[in-house]
Amino acid sequence: MLDFAIFAVTFVIILVGAVLYLYPSSRRASGIPGFNPTDEKDGNLQDIVNRGSLHEFLVSLHQEFGSVASFWFGGRPVVSLGSVHQLQQHINPNHSTDSFETMLKSLLGYQSGIGGGANESVIRKKVYENAINTMLKNNFSLVLKLVDELVGKWRSFPEDQHTPLCAHLLGLALKAVTQLALGERFRDDTEVISFRKNHDAIWSEIGKGYLDGSLEKSSSRKERYEKALSEMESMLVSVEKERKAQRRQTAFVDSLLQSSLTERQMLKCAVLAVCIWALHFLSTSEEVQDKLYQELEDVLGSDPISLDKIAQLTYCQQVLNETVRTAKLTPVAARLQEVEGKVDQHVIPKETLVIYALGVVLQDSETWRTPYRFDPDRFKEESARKSFCLLGFSGNQTCPELRFAYTVATVLLSTLVRQLKLHQLKGQVMEVRSELVSTPKDETWITVSRRS
Repeated sequence: MLDFAIFAVTFVIILVGAVLYLYPSSRRASGIPGFNPTDEKDGNLQDIVNRGSLHEFLVSLHQEFGSVASFWFGGRPVVSLGSVHQLQQHINPNHSTDSFETMLKSLLGYQSGIGGGANESVIRKKVYENAINTMLKNNFSLVLKLVDELVGKWRSFPEDQHTPLCAHLLGLALKAVTQLALGERFRDDTEVISFRKNHDAIWSEIGKGYLDGSLEKSSSRKERYEKALSEMESMLVSVEKERKAQRRQTAFVDSLLQSSLTERQMLKCAVLAVCIWALHFLSTSEEVQDKLYQELEDVLGSDPISLDKIAQLTYCQQVLNETVRTAKLTPVAARLQEVEGKVDQHVIPKETLVIYALGVVLQDSETWRTPYRFDPDRFKEESARKSFCLLGFSGNQTCPELRFAYTVATVLLSTLVRQLKLHQLKGQVMEVRSELVSTPKDETWITVSRRS
C-alpha cells in the first residue's frame, strides 16, 4: 500500500510537471520575462492581432517587462530587445546576418532561396552596394528629371490647392525605382501600373498577412497573393532575359546579373516612406525649411544638385535622419542567435530569433532627448549619431537600399525647398500604419507656395 501511495504521488508530481511544461500559458521563452503564450499553436499571435501590429505589441511588451522581454510566435520563443544598450551587446557578435531577411525567413516563413550563411550575406551586401553606386552614377540625371517633373507640377498649383502627398510621391518612387532598378522598359506607364498592382498585393501580405496569420485563413487572399507573386516573378524573369540580350550596364539588375547571385529577389525600397515623411515633417516646421534652404543656397548656389555635392549637405542629412527616427521608418528588425549569447544577465540560446524593437528604441526617452519632437539639430550631437549608426540607419551598417532612398530624397528636397514652401493643413492628424515599414494610414495633404 505504501509502495502504491509513493508511486501515485510520484506519478501525480510528474504529471503536474509535464502539464506545467507543455501547457502553453505556463512557459516563458528562455526564462526571460515576458508574455506567456495564449494559444498552444499560435503562441501570442492573437495578442499581436489585437494590438494592431507587431510594433504596437512590442511597445506594450517592453512597457510591461523592460528592455529585454520575450513572447511566443507560434510554438517558437522569441526574445525582443528594446534599448540601445541591449542592442549593442547583441549586435556585435551577430553582425553578419541581414536583419530584414532574417525576420522574413525566421518569423514570417518567407524564403529567399539563398544559402551559404553569413559569408554569402556579406558578399551579397557588397554586390548590392556596388550595384546601387553604379546605378546612381549612370542614372543621376534621370532622378533629377523625375523630380523636376514633380516640382514643376506643384509649382503650377494655386496656393490654396490641397496636394495629396502620398499619391504624388508614390508616383515618383515607382518611376524612380522601376526605371533605375529594372531599366527603360518602365518608361511605359502601363508597365509601372502593373508593377505597382502586384507589388502592393505582395507587400501588404508580407507586412500583415503573415504576421496576423490571416493569409492562411483566407483562400481568396492567398490566391490573390500567389497570383501577384507569380506575375511579379514572371516579369522579373522577362526583364532578366531582356537585359542579358541588350548587354547594357545602366540599371541595378545589370550589376546583379554580372554577379554570382542567382536568386530572384525584389528590391526592398524605402524611397516612398522617406520622401513622404520628410515632406510631412518639413511642412510642420517653417524654421527647419528655412535652415535647409539656407544650406542648399550656401552649398549649391543656383546649380542643380550633383552626386558629389550630396555629402556636403550635412543639415539635409540631419533632416533625413530625424525623419527616419521620428517616423520609426523600420519599426522591427531581427537576427538569428548564431551561438548561445548573453544580454545583461539573460542567456539567449542558440538559434533563438531575436527581435530588434527599433520603433521602441527610436523613441526611448533614455536615449533621445524630447523623443516625440521633430528636431534635426539633435543629430549635431555625437551620441545621437552613434546611436543611429548602431541601429543600422547610418554609417557602415546602413542597408544599401536605404542609402538609395536617402539619395532620391536629397534630390527631392534640394529641388523642392529651393523653389517652394510646404504648409501643413490645420487640424490634420497623421496616423501611422506600422508594418514592415511605417507609412501614413491615410492620405496626407499639404499646400505649397512659391519662394519669393
